[in-house]
Order: sequence, then C-alpha cells, then structure tokens
Amino acid sequence: MVVSISVVLMLLVLAVVFLRSGALRVSHALVCVLLGFVLASTSVAPTIANGISATAQLVSGVRP
Repeated sequence: MVVSISVVLMLLVLAVVFLRSGALRVSHALVCVLLGFVLASTSVAPTIANGISATAQLVSGVRP
C-alpha cells in the first residue's frame, strides 16, 4: 500500500507540473494515463467514479 501511495503522489506531482507548464507532450500524456491507471487500482477509485457520475448528472440537468 505504501508503494502504491508513493507512486500515486509522484505521478500526481508530475502531472500537475506538466499541465502548469503549458507544454503537454506525448510523454506528459503518458504520465497522466499512468496516474489514471494507478488511481483506478486504489481504494479511492469508487469515490472518484461516484464524484464524476454525480457531476455528469448535475451538468446534464442544467438547462441553458
């Protein structure tokens, strides 16, 4: 579990740095994809999925 948390934090920091620099390249996108795969295997995955689903339902219910 400790290694998983360390990998998630490292990939998260790299993804934030890459996105803030404004120059997202293929290597940067791969880091973001790896972060997604690592997050999907953690215990936080159901919470993230529920949050995304709730946000999608909220946005779909908004009428312009």
